[in-house]
Amino acid sequence: MSEAKALQKLSLKIVGMSCSSCANTIQKKLNSLDGIIDANINIATEKGQVKYDDSKIDVESILKGVEDAGYQAILDEEKNTEKITLKIKGMSCTSCANKVEKTLGEMEGVKAANVNFAVEKVSIEYDPKKIRLIDMQKKVSDLGYELNLEEDEDNGVDEDEIKIKNSARIMKISVTLSSVIMGIMMIHMFVRPIPGYLPIIAVLGFPIVFGTGWHVHVGSWKALKNKSPNMDVLVTLGSLPPYLIGLMGLFLPIQAFIEMATTIMTFHLVGKYLEVRAKGKASQAIKKLLQMGAKTAKIIVDGEEIEIPVKDLQTGDIMVIRPGEKVPTDGIVIDGNGLLDESMATGESMPVKRQKGDEIIGATINKQGLLKVKVTKVGKDTFLSQVVKMMEECQGSKVPIQEFADRVTGYFVPAIMIITVLTFISFILFPEFHLRIIEWGATFLPWVNPDLNPLTLAFITSTAVLVISCPCALGLGTPTALMVGSGMGAEKGILIRNGEAIQTFKEVTTIAFDKTGTITKGKPEVTDLVMIDGVEEKEFLYYAGTIEKGSEHPLAHAIVEKAKDEEINLGEVIDFNAIVGMGVVGKIDGEEVFVGNRKLMKKNNIAYESYEEELIRLEEEAKTAMMLAKEGQLLGIVAVADPIKEDSAQAIAALENMGIKTAMITGDNKRTAAAIGKKVGISHVIAEVLPDGKVEEVIRLQEKYGTVAMVGDGINDAPALKQANVGIAIGTGTDIAIEAADVTLVRGELSAIISAVKLSKAIFRKIRENYFWAWIYNAIFIPMAVIGLLHPLIGAATMATSSLNVVYNSLRLKKQDIEPSYNKA
Repeated sequence: MSEAKALQKLSLKIVGMSCSSCANTIQKKLNSLDGIIDANINIATEKGQVKYDDSKIDVESILKGVEDAGYQAILDEEKNTEKITLKIKGMSCTSCANKVEKTLGEMEGVKAANVNFAVEKVSIEYDPKKIRLIDMQKKVSDLGYELNLEEDEDNGVDEDEIKIKNSARIMKISVTLSSVIMGIMMIHMFVRPIPGYLPIIAVLGFPIVFGTGWHVHVGSWKALKNKSPNMDVLVTLGSLPPYLIGLMGLFLPIQAFIEMATTIMTFHLVGKYLEVRAKGKASQAIKKLLQMGAKTAKIIVDGEEIEIPVKDLQTGDIMVIRPGEKVPTDGIVIDGNGLLDESMATGESMPVKRQKGDEIIGATINKQGLLKVKVTKVGKDTFLSQVVKMMEECQGSKVPIQEFADRVTGYFVPAIMIITVLTFISFILFPEFHLRIIEWGATFLPWVNPDLNPLTLAFITSTAVLVISCPCALGLGTPTALMVGSGMGAEKGILIRNGEAIQTFKEVTTIAFDKTGTITKGKPEVTDLVMIDGVEEKEFLYYAGTIEKGSEHPLAHAIVEKAKDEEINLGEVIDFNAIVGMGVVGKIDGEEVFVGNRKLMKKNNIAYESYEEELIRLEEEAKTAMMLAKEGQLLGIVAVADPIKEDSAQAIAALENMGIKTAMITGDNKRTAAAIGKKVGISHVIAEVLPDGKVEEVIRLQEKYGTVAMVGDGINDAPALKQANVGIAIGTGTDIAIEAADVTLVRGELSAIISAVKLSKAIFRKIRENYFWAWIYNAIFIPMAVIGLLHPLIGAATMATSSLNVVYNSLRLKKQDIEPSYNKA
């Protein structure tokens, strides 16, 4: 346990790197230091992530390690923070959530705090060097709520089910006693007077107001003590004073309101039960994901197969997975062939073939074949855990439209209390004015009684104002829609990281695509070899394959694979250098060899002009043509093509039909880029862009078209994804932990972008609808209550209905069709 506590994470900005070799040098240096658990350097983002044991090495030594490698490291303050999602108990409405959020957000060391009232969780981003979780827990406790410092884990306990059962038990007790009271009241009023009627209903009402409703009064006291009145305060004021005044009727000849007090509390408890049950339905997506995981795994130990709990799996274990069994955790196939149902991860219903060397995802189902799989990820590093984490981040985030509603909610309850007092005073001071309105209302509203005395009318009207006013509907509008929508997205392989992206998505005018791995499959193949006279194919592939061994580019990999397919034994390269935007240079068998484009040839005075027509022909066929030269002499041309994904053209056409412009940003030369752009229907092609120039191109698109989304692989395109208004990362297999993106598409197909656009619009539409209904309820019924035309019992029922309407409206999102129309039969 002490070792786990010593493990720390550090994010660095690296200065001075020029190519992937630099990144490898730094990575190798850091990993050689005692105390470094793992170091990863990303040349694209010029950043590094380091896991280390702080009992063996400190931050200064890590920085010095980078310096010893010949580069400079700066602490990345933005990344050296922790993110955690914790359960919070005791909140009764969104006013409570806003108070907790504001208090935590103001603490030193807390970068951001978002409270999701609907799922009773808080997402906190903080600097552990400046503040401890125990300090936050104490602060929340001072407010009257409980912060659980243990992160959520699937312990087999369904907390939603427990809440529903507890809420149902309380509601049933209250409804039963209230029904008896109402029955006695009917007999007393319309059949025959019941001796001792008032003491009987006072005794029956006590367990409701002070028993099943006691937690409401406790919440009210805590809220008032912290000067942050909430929904509990309104319910308490609507039930406790009427009950106490009713008790005075035992001794004084005054109107008793015990029936009203018990019914108001009962309506509130019924509404809370229905709300808890509805919120449980809205949060089912995460619950379903957690339940998808296998509970046990069969592994090979000392040549024998044994069964162990999944939580005991370790990286490197060899799992045996038979047909019909779930894959226990993420891994790589080391033996066997199988057909896997990956619909839980990608939304794709057709099983996919997996064989030796393929990565597979935990919780998927092996439909056919026996597989032996080496464990690569366990616990919170697995695909399933990352999906749950991203969904929780989305559900805990804020949509900009919510900020106004939060501000209103913060003033709502105090404003209602003031309106209630003013209403009571107005009825006392101007009874004739109000009586005229009530007499008019009595002509068409059966519950309005103008025969009551002014004091009674004032009291009933004020109570109606309290119990009709509901800030909960406003607070539930966004989180419930996000809960349902993010769950729908996860089922389709669309992972939305934050709520802001949903609102921004609807304003996107242009979507820019990276080419390799996004529009194309990202697995290039050699299509043409054009050699000058006297050069043999084997000689050509020997030099081309040998030098490209040192490159990490997908095109280089295609050339190496071609050489291996021809069974050519590759040599060794020294003095290898990758020149960004041009190609590679190195020495093979003492001779200088070049592979690259026209820029590289011109720079090294290598004549290639006689082959210009051949280059143009290949480029116009959407192939990337590279020239091979040795000792200043051209040997020939190798052409590589990256096949276009089957649905790229359809998806881009669909986006254009939706009124969204499309652009492609690529390092390819203009002819090749134009040929690919024409094939898929891209309207704006931007070619010959160096890797670090993508950000500037995104900025230009933003200046020209406004709101821009960028689609890329999430690794090399990370800076451009960050610059775009919405970053969309194409996920592949188990690699979905892409911090730069707002949206991750687990499947590689671009059709998922259409679904993502449709989903974001549908979610935002539901959010707006929810706010409309929340405002309408309050805008219509509060004025009715103020002028005396709303009975408190109707107000209590309407208050509960308003919150339920918002939650069930969000649940109707599940009926929304987000599939691309061209995918339908």
